Amino acid sequence: MTPLKLVFLGSDPIALPLLEWLAGEGRAVAEVSAVFTQPDRPAGRGQQVMANAIKAWALARGLPVHQPAKLGDADRAGLAALQPDVALVMAYGQILRDDFIAAPRLGTLNLHTSLLPKYRGASPIQTAIACGETETGVSLMRIVRKLDAGPVADVERIEIGRLDTAADVESRLAAACVPLLARTLPHLRAGTLEFHPQDESAATSCRRLEKADGALDFLQPAADLAARVNGLFPWPTCSVHLAGTEVKIGLADAIPGAGAPGTVLGADEVGLLVATGSGVLRLRRLQRPGGKLLGAPDFLRGFPVPAGTFVASRPMAGLRREPDGA
Repeated sequence: MTPLKLVFLGSDPIALPLLEWLAGEGRAVAEVSAVFTQPDRPAGRGQQVMANAIKAWALARGLPVHQPAKLGDADRAGLAALQPDVALVMAYGQILRDDFIAAPRLGTLNLHTSLLPKYRGASPIQTAIACGETETGVSLMRIVRKLDAGPVADVERIEIGRLDTAADVESRLAAACVPLLARTLPHLRAGTLEFHPQDESAATSCRRLEKADGALDFLQPAADLAARVNGLFPWPTCSVHLAGTEVKIGLADAIPGAGAPGTVLGADEVGLLVATGSGVLRLRRLQRPGGKLLGAPDFLRGFPVPAGTFVASRPMAGLRREPDGA
């Protein structure tokens, strides 16, 4: 059977494992014929204008690359001229017009990194971890006008461990796209792939993260604070002020204990211990300005934090929006 002619739209390295699969074993089912990605932008410390990882991948394979700042009539015509069977979107960064979505013969599909209808929106990986979920996944859905609300064909689930950060989970979700596509694309090609409406009553959403979301309120339970620390690493990263210095936190967990919220209780073999509204937050990886992210024992050798030190709380904005009426 002839492979599907597939156009890919994406701008983030999370899509590289699925693209590598499509260029290798998956090529018998679907072949990438062109790539749409965001325009080149300044990156890194030197702020040099650079191609993103998706463009670099496509150019290395001689594929046509389209980089419109905003999709317009010419881009829709260009897509139609390619005569694709399907368009596949993952972390593209632009809202697609209806005529663009409808241009491929089999429509436009999206890989969304949550178990829909949970965590529609801009930060599903970070918010799922920060809200204490123990599993997440990738959903293959058909794109509709409403954000991440289209019918879902299938999902691939992964576990979220107690010490998993957003970086850890993102890596596993990237890999999870491969078995999901390996299962579903043959059915799409055969015309047997079924899509099922999402349960709107169970839908939650998440917003774009801001640097201010790294604040911590030590009146909250330690388990909630640890989840937020891990979910927001590596960006925007939670931080605290110690001895007048903003110290970033790269990993945390919650352990039993008690004390006045915000009070440093000391340290154990793996972390700095701070009392909270319920339990103790153990800060396991720390970083001061201009320094490296270190395990707490190494960090504390160069930056002692005595027991009794008070860590000020800051208000924490909510990350998840519940279903209407919940």
